[in-house]
Amino acid sequence: MDDERRTATPAGPPPGPPTGPRDPGDAWAIGPDGTKAWGRFGAAGLLVDDGDGRVLLQHRVEWSHHGGTWGIPGGARHQHEDPVTAALRESAEEAGVPEDGIDLRHTAVLDLGFWTYTTVVGRASRPFQPVVADRESLALAWVPVAEVQDLPLHPGFGASWPALRATLDRTPHVVVDAANVVGSVPDGWWADRAGAASRLVARVSALAASGVDGGALDLPPARWWPRWTVVLEGEARGASPTDVDGRPGLPTVVIHRAPAAGDDAIVTAAEAAVVAGDGPVVVVTADRGLRERVTAVGADVRGPSWLRELLPA
Repeated sequence: MDDERRTATPAGPPPGPPTGPRDPGDAWAIGPDGTKAWGRFGAAGLLVDDGDGRVLLQHRVEWSHHGGTWGIPGGARHQHEDPVTAALRESAEEAGVPEDGIDLRHTAVLDLGFWTYTTVVGRASRPFQPVVADRESLALAWVPVAEVQDLPLHPGFGASWPALRATLDRTPHVVVDAANVVGSVPDGWWADRAGAASRLVARVSALAASGVDGGALDLPPARWWPRWTVVLEGEARGASPTDVDGRPGLPTVVIHRAPAAGDDAIVTAAEAAVVAGDGPVVVVTADRGLRERVTAVGADVRGPSWLRELLPA
């Protein structure tokens, strides 16, 4: 591997297979036709890019399943463990990936019926050097995206790589016209506009933490974590932000308090997201004039009912 790939290798030959107690998930799952896949409760891995055109890959140790090939850090899910937690844990254990150094972007799921493999896609929020931290790696390297296909890839990763590469740079961004969304339901919001806006912000923050199905954004069917901007105007600018407990790497909901016309601030936010390379950029509003303005700068539009159907109760 050349130096610019920033390869991490262990000191000396890798030790043999691990011994000792295992989690119940560290076992083969066997399908109806006898097909075997590692991870009784499924498996998960992390595909992380450095924001500079490279992804972190693992050269698998020879004794492992499909040893000698290149793939992503990952492994069997523990009992009662969700896929994102499993992918972050495995990448920390195998490659020293800092859990609080990854911005989550989306997931991709391979479902064999009796077993699933979830690829969690993220971007490094700060530079870090991978570390061969356990027995399962011959080496770790930041590999340029254009060179990944030239490596001897793990069969599962090799099959999924073209689709993963196509979505690697997708960063959906939703800009919310809070006044229009709040005003779409006659629930007494006019008596307390700041309170109504605070409730909307709380629900959007919860949605930002849980993620959105890709179909709602015309993206591949997976769990996506868009960026969120909520624009407040007038009395609604007194709305309080909401802290939502969740894992590191979840997007923060940006609250923009428009100093003047909210429509102008929404167009500015949408245009800035498009220029930054985010996409798709979706503006939530039913205002006809505003819809025309934001589509003119390259954004898509959804009505308030689209967002309300996604929001948690």
